[in-house]
Amino acid sequence: MEQELTLDDLRTLARRAGLRLSDDDLKGLLSGVNRSKKQVAELRTLISLESEPAGIFAAPQTSRT
Repeated sequence: MEQELTLDDLRTLARRAGLRLSDDDLKGLLSGVNRSKKQVAELRTLISLESEPAGIFAAPQTSRT
């Protein structure tokens, strides 16, 4: 199971991204970031290389009458 990020972890990540966030801002973001991190981990377990979606979308051409 993925380990949750701490406030210090999030502070470090924000700083590396060039963001200047207050501790109050970081505290407000922390639960959402951890929730998203957990959802991504769950999705990675569901997706295999064989079921990866196509990288190209080609819309069908229709004729105008």
